[in-house]
Amino acid sequence: MTANKRPVSVLVVAGLYVAVGVLGFAAHFRELLAGHGDAPMIELTELLAVVAGVFLWRGNNWARWLALAWIAFHVLLSALHSVREMAVHGLLCIAIAWLLFNAAADRYFQRSETQPT
Repeated sequence: MTANKRPVSVLVVAGLYVAVGVLGFAAHFRELLAGHGDAPMIELTELLAVVAGVFLWRGNNWARWLALAWIAFHVLLSALHSVREMAVHGLLCIAIAWLLFNAAADRYFQRSETQPT
Protein backbone atom coordinates (compact mmCIF):
# COMPACT_ATOMS: atom_id res chain seq x y z
CA MET A 1 0.00 0.00 0.00
CA THR A 2 1.47 3.37 -1.00
CA ALA A 3 1.28 6.37 1.30
CA ASN A 4 -1.80 7.86 -0.32
CA LYS A 5 -3.65 4.73 -1.41
CA ARG A 6 -6.77 3.91 0.56
CA PRO A 7 -7.37 0.31 1.57
CA VAL A 8 -10.26 -1.32 -0.23
CA SER A 9 -11.97 -1.90 3.13
CA VAL A 10 -12.07 1.86 3.78
CA LEU A 11 -13.30 2.60 0.26
CA VAL A 12 -16.10 0.05 0.59
CA VAL A 13 -17.29 1.28 3.98
CA ALA A 14 -17.01 4.95 2.98
CA GLY A 15 -19.02 4.29 -0.18
CA LEU A 16 -21.68 2.38 1.73
CA TYR A 17 -22.04 5.14 4.31
CA VAL A 18 -22.40 7.85 1.66
CA ALA A 19 -24.91 5.75 -0.31
CA VAL A 20 -26.97 4.80 2.76
CA GLY A 21 -26.93 8.39 3.99
CA VAL A 22 -27.99 9.94 0.69
CA LEU A 23 -30.62 7.31 -0.06
CA GLY A 24 -31.94 7.39 3.50
CA PHE A 25 -32.14 11.18 3.47
CA ALA A 26 -34.06 11.11 0.19
CA ALA A 27 -36.38 8.35 1.41
CA HIS A 28 -37.28 10.21 4.60
CA PHE A 29 -37.44 13.72 3.13
CA ARG A 30 -41.22 13.57 2.63
CA GLU A 31 -41.63 12.85 6.33
CA LEU A 32 -39.58 15.96 7.08
CA LEU A 33 -41.73 18.07 4.78
CA ALA A 34 -44.89 16.61 6.32
CA GLY A 35 -43.71 17.67 9.76
CA HIS A 36 -43.41 14.23 11.35
CA GLY A 37 -42.02 14.61 14.85
CA ASP A 38 -38.98 12.36 14.51
CA ALA A 39 -38.15 13.26 10.91
CA PRO A 40 -35.50 15.92 11.77
CA MET A 41 -33.59 13.41 13.91
CA ILE A 42 -33.83 10.75 11.21
CA GLU A 43 -32.49 13.18 8.62
CA LEU A 44 -29.68 14.24 10.97
CA THR A 45 -28.75 10.59 11.37
CA GLU A 46 -28.65 10.18 7.60
CA LEU A 47 -26.46 13.29 7.25
CA LEU A 48 -24.08 11.87 9.85
CA ALA A 49 -23.70 8.76 7.68
CA VAL A 50 -22.71 10.97 4.74
CA VAL A 51 -20.25 12.92 6.91
CA ALA A 52 -18.72 9.68 8.18
CA GLY A 53 -18.37 8.33 4.64
CA VAL A 54 -16.82 11.48 3.18
CA PHE A 55 -14.33 11.86 6.01
CA LEU A 56 -13.47 8.16 5.97
CA TRP A 57 -12.58 8.62 2.33
CA ARG A 58 -10.43 11.63 3.27
CA GLY A 59 -8.62 9.56 5.91
CA ASN A 60 -9.78 11.34 9.06
CA ASN A 61 -9.37 8.97 12.01
CA TRP A 62 -12.34 10.43 13.94
CA ALA A 63 -14.61 9.37 11.06
CA ARG A 64 -13.90 5.71 11.89
CA TRP A 65 -15.30 6.29 15.34
CA LEU A 66 -18.29 8.21 13.99
CA ALA A 67 -19.03 5.36 11.56
CA LEU A 68 -18.78 2.80 14.34
CA ALA A 69 -20.99 4.89 16.65
CA TRP A 70 -23.52 5.31 13.82
CA ILE A 71 -23.93 1.57 13.28
CA ALA A 72 -23.86 0.85 17.03
CA PHE A 73 -26.72 3.34 17.41
CA HIS A 74 -28.63 1.37 14.78
CA VAL A 75 -28.00 -1.86 16.68
CA LEU A 76 -29.59 -0.25 19.74
CA LEU A 77 -32.53 1.07 17.72
CA SER A 78 -33.12 -2.28 16.07
CA ALA A 79 -33.28 -3.92 19.49
CA LEU A 80 -36.62 -2.10 19.85
CA HIS A 81 -37.96 -3.83 16.74
CA SER A 82 -37.01 -7.47 16.34
CA VAL A 83 -34.29 -9.92 17.24
CA ARG A 84 -33.64 -10.59 13.56
CA GLU A 85 -33.17 -6.89 12.79
CA MET A 86 -30.87 -6.50 15.79
CA ALA A 87 -28.85 -9.53 14.71
CA VAL A 88 -28.40 -8.16 11.19
CA HIS A 89 -27.30 -4.76 12.49
CA GLY A 90 -25.06 -6.46 15.03
CA LEU A 91 -23.31 -8.47 12.31
CA LEU A 92 -22.95 -5.33 10.21
CA CYS A 93 -21.44 -3.55 13.22
CA ILE A 94 -18.88 -6.31 13.68
CA ALA A 95 -18.02 -6.32 9.97
CA ILE A 96 -17.67 -2.54 9.81
CA ALA A 97 -15.51 -2.51 12.94
CA TRP A 98 -13.24 -5.14 11.41
CA LEU A 99 -13.05 -3.33 8.06
CA LEU A 100 -12.22 0.03 9.65
CA PHE A 101 -9.83 -1.20 12.32
CA ASN A 102 -7.79 -3.87 10.51
CA ALA A 103 -4.03 -3.42 10.10
CA ALA A 104 -4.20 -1.79 6.64
CA ALA A 105 -6.86 0.67 7.78
CA ASP A 106 -4.83 1.46 10.91
CA ARG A 107 -1.79 2.32 8.78
CA TYR A 108 -3.92 4.46 6.46
CA PHE A 109 -5.52 6.45 9.26
CA GLN A 110 -2.21 6.86 11.13
CA ARG A 111 -0.67 8.21 7.95
CA SER A 112 -3.52 10.65 7.61
CA GLU A 113 -2.95 11.98 11.14
CA THR A 114 0.65 12.88 10.32
CA GLN A 115 -0.07 14.48 6.94
CA PRO A 116 -2.31 17.47 6.22
CA THR A 117 -5.57 16.57 4.45
